[in-house]
Amino acid sequence: MKDEMIFILTFYNEKVSQMIVDKYGVEPLSALRRFLYSETYKMLTNVELEMWDFSPLGIFDMWEAEQITGNPRNSLYLRRD
Repeated sequence: MKDEMIFILTFYNEKVSQMIVDKYGVEPLSALRRFLYSETYKMLTNVELEMWDFSPLGIFDMWEAEQITGNPRNSLYLRRD
């Protein structure tokens, strides 16, 4: 599972950080750093949550909700309002 998790996290790191770059115009390394130090990333790395079923867009939405509200659980992707 460890090798699979590394592959999964690498995929999300690339996709989500690129979405941050595209939307907010920050440098790629800064975008990656913002994602890696987020609560959203902590949730993604928690194998009990099984968030690897989420699309990168869903993870980005969670990250963005966290930046705006302070809590990734406020994401419309999770709430489905």
